[in-house]
Amino acid sequence: MNFNSPKTFLSDSNFLRRHFLAGAFAAAAVAPVALWPFQLGTPESGSLTKEERDRMTPAQIISELKKGNERFRTGNPAPHNYLAQKRSSAAGQYPAAMILGCIDSRAPAEIIFDTGIGDTFNGRVAGNVVNDDLLGSMEFACAVAGAKVILVLGHTACGAVKGAIDDVEMGNLTGLLARIKPAITATKFDVDKTSKNPAYVDALAKTNVVLALETIQRRSPILEDLVKKGSIQVVGAMYDVATGVAQFIS
Repeated sequence: MNFNSPKTFLSDSNFLRRHFLAGAFAAAAVAPVALWPFQLGTPESGSLTKEERDRMTPAQIISELKKGNERFRTGNPAPHNYLAQKRSSAAGQYPAAMILGCIDSRAPAEIIFDTGIGDTFNGRVAGNVVNDDLLGSMEFACAVAGAKVILVLGHTACGAVKGAIDDVEMGNLTGLLARIKPAITATKFDVDKTSKNPAYVDALAKTNVVLALETIQRRSPILEDLVKKGSIQVVGAMYDVATGVAQFIS
C-alpha cells in the first residue's frame, strides 16, 4: 500500500496422488507423517482434513509454507482445484496456519505461499500490526480451530511503515500508525532515516515484524502457553515485493 499517493495446494491428478502416496509410504519407515500440500486425487477430497492437519508438526507446516513460496516465486505453483476445495471445505475447515499480513495488494499470503481454500486462516491490516481483535482471531485459530503456526508477514516497500516514519496523521489511520512507531525506536540505522530510503523502510518493516512476534506472546497468555507446550510456533517473514522471496525470521 502507498500512503504517498490517493497493488493448490490440491490437485485432482491421480498421478500426483500415487506419487504422494508412494513417497509417504516410503517415509513411513522412518517417520509416519503426512506431507503438505496434499496431492489428493478425487474431486470430493479437495481441502485439508482434520486428520491430515493434526498429523503435522508446526515445523513441518513452516517447511511446507517455505516450499510453497519457492513454487510461487519460480513460477511453478501447484495445480489448484478450487471447486473441489470449495466442496470439501463447505462442511468444516481445518487450516494449518494463521497468517497476519499487510493489506498491501502486492502481498497476498495465499498466493505467496501457494495455498488453497481451507489451508490457512488469513488476517490483514495495514502494517501487519497486532491489536486485540487480531489476538482474539489468533487465539480462535489455534486454541479452538487447531492451527499450529502463527506467521506474521511483513513486506518491503511498505506504505504503512513509510507513513509511520513521516508521522502521517489522518483520521483513524493515526492510531494505527502509532502501533508501528515503536519499531522506529528499536531499529538501529545510522544514515538517511527517511521514508525515501528503501533500506531504512525495509529494516524498520523487519523490526516491526519482530516486535509483533513479541507482542503476540506477551499479550496472549493463551498463545504463550501453547508455544511453551510446543503445540504451536509463532514465526515471522519478510516478503520482497520485487523478487517474490519470503525470508523467514527465526
